[in-house]
Amino acid sequence: MVHKRVYGAGAVAALALLIQTPAALAQQSSGGWFVPNQPKAAPAPARPAPRPVQTQSAPNPASGGSLPLPADNGEQPGLTPQQLQVQLPPAPDVPPVAKGPATPAAIVGILSVPDVLRVSTAYQAAYKELNGRAQKLNEDAQKEQATLRDMGQAFANERNRLSPEQIRSKEREIQDRATEAQRKFGERNRIIQEAGQYVMAQINRTMEQVAQQVALSRGVNLVLNRAQILGTTADFDLTPGVAEVLNKVLPAVVVPPDGVSPLAMATPTAMPRPPEPPAAAAPAAPAAPTSAPVASTTGDAAKSAPKKP
Repeated sequence: MVHKRVYGAGAVAALALLIQTPAALAQQSSGGWFVPNQPKAAPAPARPAPRPVQTQSAPNPASGGSLPLPADNGEQPGLTPQQLQVQLPPAPDVPPVAKGPATPAAIVGILSVPDVLRVSTAYQAAYKELNGRAQKLNEDAQKEQATLRDMGQAFANERNRLSPEQIRSKEREIQDRATEAQRKFGERNRIIQEAGQYVMAQINRTMEQVAQQVALSRGVNLVLNRAQILGTTADFDLTPGVAEVLNKVLPAVVVPPDGVSPLAMATPTAMPRPPEPPAAAAPAAPAAPTSAPVASTTGDAAKSAPKKP
């Protein structure tokens, strides 16, 4: 039945509109603050015709960049260590390394990024804005899906009274609308996701700089993620200090306008600055009297000066 196919197309369009909240983007776009999970071992038997492997980005703790890692979906081909050893070229000789200076003793600090984001005014404002856009998108998608379902049901009811040409025309009309809805809502969803990544890039960039300054101020040379620590005391916690400084230097972030991808923005908008307190007014200089003659230091005035005896 055509109405069943139309309903299925509407369901596909709705499934394509699952929105990641900005909180999920914070976990994915947190830069070097989270150590990526290592991919699990692939299945031992190799498949005869390997397919292209999908990749996912894993944060680089050193530079904040991303490296492509194979997605562990349980279906990708794998090689055993023995097979990998056979395919590798001979290993190069590693010469001994000259003895260098010893690393300093570790002075550890603990940082909780989720707790910093929870009190960050910039993150909370951006989350509220993007979450509202995502909810509006889901509402519009549900309305469109209901409209497509009604159109398919109405078409099924009148199908017996239509000619073959009218049936084909109606099928194309409903299918084209379903395809256009899926494209339109998918585009809106992509723009929201890119806006969330754009926001998190701004926050992570400044948070890293703030964490380094707070660590230096307390003599810390090694900052660890609190999510990886079983237990600690408040003496090692840098989170309150980082959150306080972050709110001062980054009270807000640039959120792209609704429907505009950050990739389409001509030039980034200037970062908003916190309002500065008004400067104290300087005391006004006393006005020169208008009735007294102005003394001159050249010409006839110099000649009229009294001579020394």
